[in-house]
Amino acid sequence: MNAIVTSTDAAGKYFLSYEHIHLSVRTLAFKIAASGFDPDLIVAIGTGGFIPARILKTYLKKPIFTVGISYYGPDNVPAKSPRTIQWIDEVEKKLAGKSVLLVDEVDDSRVTLEYCLRELLLHRPAEIAVAVLHNKKKEKKGRIPAEVHRYFAGEELDDKWICYPWDATDITEHERISRSGVVRS
Repeated sequence: MNAIVTSTDAAGKYFLSYEHIHLSVRTLAFKIAASGFDPDLIVAIGTGGFIPARILKTYLKKPIFTVGISYYGPDNVPAKSPRTIQWIDEVEKKLAGKSVLLVDEVDDSRVTLEYCLRELLLHRPAEIAVAVLHNKKKEKKGRIPAEVHRYFAGEELDDKWICYPWDATDITEHERISRSGVVRS
């Protein structure tokens, strides 16, 4: 996967192409399949988990439900705690006794993952696993609840800002940067 831009410069950012994202999700899907975990459904954390979850659906062939959790406010400043924006209709019927794969794009502080996992556990799924496209190698504020025994990460990255293509206002420029090897700070 040569589309990732890396740098030893502490101010550097990762610019990821759509091709790189797709290849990372494919790797993630293979890890999940190799583990023997066969979820009944996927829960995507919006907004970052939508695209990785949709690509995972191509490989895992499972339905997707979405939840909206808000942790970061304007200017990407974290709030005191996450809050629910959108939740699954008739959640009890859809989750009780099911194997659930919770998907997000990045495990940064782990606060959003912890919040969402605790909410999902209230609805008595048989099992919950976590899948993130990227895990940042750093100390986490949040914790994965003890009831969650499976955690999958497509890639482990240093603690630098990740510029995803779905956040770009100029996708042509974003893709050019992602393939150039030039690091922006």
